Amino acid sequence: MQDTLHFLEKSLAGQTGAAWLGDLEEIADEVGYFQPLSAKHNAAFIDAGKTLLVTFETLQSVQTMNGDAHPVGFEMVREEGWSLLSFFSDGNTWFRNPAVYHYFDRLIDDGFFEDFDQVIFYGVGSCGYAACAFSVAAPGAHVLALSPQATLDPRVTEWDDRFRRSRRISFTDRYGYAPDMLDAAGRATIIYDPRVELDAMHVALFTRYNVDKLCMACFGNALDLQMMRLAILYPMLSALGADDPVPAEFYTLHRKRRLDRNYLRAVLGDMEDAKRWGLAKAVCDHAASALNAPRFKKRGEQILALQASDIEQGVQPS
Repeated sequence: MQDTLHFLEKSLAGQTGAAWLGDLEEIADEVGYFQPLSAKHNAAFIDAGKTLLVTFETLQSVQTMNGDAHPVGFEMVREEGWSLLSFFSDGNTWFRNPAVYHYFDRLIDDGFFEDFDQVIFYGVGSCGYAACAFSVAAPGAHVLALSPQATLDPRVTEWDDRFRRSRRISFTDRYGYAPDMLDAAGRATIIYDPRVELDAMHVALFTRYNVDKLCMACFGNALDLQMMRLAILYPMLSALGADDPVPAEFYTLHRKRRLDRNYLRAVLGDMEDAKRWGLAKAVCDHAASALNAPRFKKRGEQILALQASDIEQGVQPS
């Protein structure tokens, strides 16, 4: 199979919009197909194995995921031998378009998902919403969604002011309310940063018997990029494909954050804001030792002075 998938090595870097889609069409046509769905939506299928990964991405985000500007699923095709069905939107559309609904209807009518031993849906943010919402088309599927929205229906999420211009999009018709669409899933895993308040409020709406909610505190809302940087995104997808206990696998992989400078800086900032100098000094000592980071060592020395000053002034930590 690897010989027949050599075309997946072709770089798409430097291409955007229609040019990028044109190159992707050439690749997909080798062992699958490319399907325009609407002015802002396209799909590509690569037939390679009995596990199917269904991904949702924007044309803008796909340019940042790796140096070759490949769809996120290419790695799983190459390394795991999975089949891939990728959906692409031009901007954040939440894939709320009748052409997308009709395409999924046709897949259901054709028994497309029944041809695979396992189906996994993946997306982040607005695409995470789509992964959850359209997973209902393949009952028993696994879902991995990063910081998904549940809906933009203002009657439900009027508190989310990030997407005001998108509130005219209908979330009350077919495939609408993402948490309800997960009722048919075998298992859904939602990863989010609880410190991003609006993301956490959306995730609270996904409370279901078959949903695992896992926290990545101090990493913000671009969790796909952070997980790629820590090399834990693809192992998480592999764990889903292998039916491994996903929460346990996540927490094992997530330990890598202890050696991540960005994460340690974020934790250090929290400790300093709260004037918890002892913990702040411990973070600096850990980073200086484990990462051989002189800046953390220097900051640790400065923290000792700040701690002594607060003690002298009788300031109590928060």
